[in-house]
Amino acid sequence: MGWLVPFLAGVLSAVIGGLGMGGGGVLLLYLTLFADTPQLRAQGMNLLFFLPVALISLLIHAKHHLVRWRVALGAAIFGPLGALCGFWLAGFMGENLLSKLFAGGLLLLSLREIFHKKKPASTGDADSEKG
Repeated sequence: MGWLVPFLAGVLSAVIGGLGMGGGGVLLLYLTLFADTPQLRAQGMNLLFFLPVALISLLIHAKHHLVRWRVALGAAIFGPLGALCGFWLAGFMGENLLSKLFAGGLLLLSLREIFHKKKPASTGDADSEKG
């Protein structure tokens, strides 16, 4: 029975991630609340789990010509720099403040999703911007 909660957390993370809603939040909550993993370690594990999913997503989107390569190149160049700065800042803040900021961010994000009016989807063609 000790396997049930990790199994459900994994399935829920995968389903939510597959829907494009950020399954990492579920994984972080499981790791910190149920597995007694320190916040910084849980965030690092979450990022490691994200890498293969991101690569597969990039390959699928590229196959369907849905990638704006100029934008992707900028993210690939500056993303690691931002990750290093975030890692340093998270270590500087400490685990207690970091977990409170994470909880506050989740709350703000959920309120935005509940009350934000959606704009109609644009009809622009991604192929004309793939660079």
